[in-house]
Amino acid sequence: MKVLTIYAHPDPASFNHAVLDAFTRGLADAGHVSEVVDLHAIGFDPVSRIRDQPSWLPDANAPDVVEKVVRERVRPPGAGPLRKLLTWALFRGMGPLEVVEKLRRRVPRDVRIQQAKVARAEALVFIAPVWFVGFPAILKGWIERVFTLGFAFSLTSAGWRGDIAGRRPLLGHRKALVISTTCFDEAAYRGGLGEAMRLLIDEFALRYPGIERVEHEWFYAVIMADEDTRRRYLGRAYRLGLEFDVRPATVAASG
Repeated sequence: MKVLTIYAHPDPASFNHAVLDAFTRGLADAGHVSEVVDLHAIGFDPVSRIRDQPSWLPDANAPDVVEKVVRERVRPPGAGPLRKLLTWALFRGMGPLEVVEKLRRRVPRDVRIQQAKVARAEALVFIAPVWFVGFPAILKGWIERVFTLGFAFSLTSAGWRGDIAGRRPLLGHRKALVISTTCFDEAAYRGGLGEAMRLLIDEFALRYPGIERVEHEWFYAVIMADEDTRRRYLGRAYRLGLEFDVRPATVAASG
């Protein structure tokens, strides 16, 4: 299986990096093709800027919204003569959907590179610490800039008007695995923190865009964990890589 791992921790000597190494070694021993995107190492910019706006334009699933966007933003009635001339030169003879499709090709290069990696992969893995009951900002920003409209999902006209059922999945990956290291213990996450993260990350960010199977592994209270606990966690990380293509029920039955 082609596995893309997105890793988010600034310290190459961290326990998170040891988890990444153990997991990647397990993938290799199982014969998977693995690629790692170390977000801090590549200096990924997590901030959405004006240049990212083409990533969030409507598409053919919402033709009325496309017409509204083109009418109000591209061909506004009150535009001056220079704006009208430029618009005519850029979009001569194009209908609203063609205009939007041309604008959508202006997605930033760093985003296109990441989207190409995601598109080549059959499965995605996210390894990161839990900060403020969620992903670190650099990983949250990666999802916001890479899992864009028209790439990871689409919206119908109803979706643009607020209906959450109007979201259409576009990703077709076989599996996503999230490995989270935490400060607090298992009781804290069973008491509500884990469910909050599952809803926002597992369900909305991953399963909702169309990933077939989403699993979440927790390594609790790692900051003050003793060496035996850390070794156990690293052994588990290795097995997660080694048994990556095995469904959880099969793993439980065999071991």
